[in-house]
This record gives sequence, C-alpha cells and structure tokens, in this order.
Amino acid sequence: MVKELSVFIDELGDFGQYAPHSPFYIVTLVFHDQSVDLSRNIGHLNSKIRDSGLPDTPIHAGPLVRREYEYLSLSLTERKRIFNSLYNFARTVNIKYYTLNVEKKELEEKIDLNVQITKKLSAFLFKHLEVFTQYERIMVYYDFGQMELANILVSVFNTIFQVVEFRKVKPVDYKLFQAADMLCTLELLALKAEKNMLSKSESVFFTSSKNLNKAYLKAIQRKRFI
Repeated sequence: MVKELSVFIDELGDFGQYAPHSPFYIVTLVFHDQSVDLSRNIGHLNSKIRDSGLPDTPIHAGPLVRREYEYLSLSLTERKRIFNSLYNFARTVNIKYYTLNVEKKELEEKIDLNVQITKKLSAFLFKHLEVFTQYERIMVYYDFGQMELANILVSVFNTIFQVVEFRKVKPVDYKLFQAADMLCTLELLALKAEKNMLSKSESVFFTSSKNLNKAYLKAIQRKRFI
C-alpha cells in the first residue's frame, strides 16, 4: 500500500482590504494518515446528526454558532448539540492540525496577504518536513472556494513536495473537511476572545470567553502541530 497523507484545508476571511467585520484571514490544515481507519468515528457522528433531525448536509460551524442560514429555526440547545457532535468527532479522531492567521489591519498592501500566507505556510511545512516526507503521496483536499488561496496552496505544496495531488472537495462528502471548518472557527474565536471582540451571538453560545477556552479550546488545541 502507498503511504498516503490527506490534508483537508479550509479558510475564513477574504482577500479584500481590512474591514471591521473581517479583521483576520485564517487557514486551517487538517492532517490524516490514510492508514488510520476513521469509519467508526464517522459512523458515530452520522448517527448523532440523524438524531438531531438534520438532513445529511455539511455542518457549518460559524453560522451554527451565530444562528444563521439553515440554523435560524433551531434553538440554542439544538445548535449546541450539533456543534458538540462535530467538536467531539474532531477532538477524538487521530488527526493533527495547523492554523495560520494574518491580522489584515497590519498589512500595508493587498498583495501582502498573499506574501504572509505563503511565508507562514512554507515555514510550517519546512519545519515538519521530516514528518511529511515519510509519506509517498500527499492528497490535498480543498473546495477551491477562493482561487487566491488555491493558487498559493498549489504553488507551495508543489514546490516543497514531489508527489502531491489536489482534489476539489464537496464539504458534504468529507467529515474531516467539516472538522477543518470547525477548527478555523474555533481559532478565529480564540483570537476574538483574546481581543475582547466576541459578538453577542458568540458570547451567548459559549457563555463566556473563559468557558470557550475551558470547554473547547483547551482540549482541541492539543491536536495542534507543535
């Protein structure tokens, strides 16, 4: 069998100029060794989703917290049950993750965002090169939602690694992609809590910054690449 590493990537933010509603740009990479079977974990998560009454649609952590879009009719208790199901999946499966963030108000030019993402991603991959080069193939899964980021990913991964394949992912098909979305959201919330920037809906969902850290961030961040 080919020793294969899967990398699921999601982002929050945009490549526009700094704006108060979008102060950060965040990219999260979730790493999974394909030799580790996650079918039992995925089956358990699927049963939790069915029990919630939701159809088999991707879980979007940010809108779930803020009670937006398809979650408008759900109570706080129902939304927390769904959020916790995906959170517990991400917390218990055998994965690691890395998140890079850029505070956009510190950038002088728009192109500086591309430069910062490229530098931070390259530095991380080179730091852990010994780990990643143990794999014969690296599969990168991204939904190509932002072509600026897609171009950076293709450039950086193909520069550093010899055998890399990219696949356009549909979020509904991959629970690890949904986990990447949740981890992006949690890392954004960590930044906002640190700067006292949590919105009213975020504060209601997590009760307080202290509870956010104690009940969610502390445990999940143990899965970070050091």
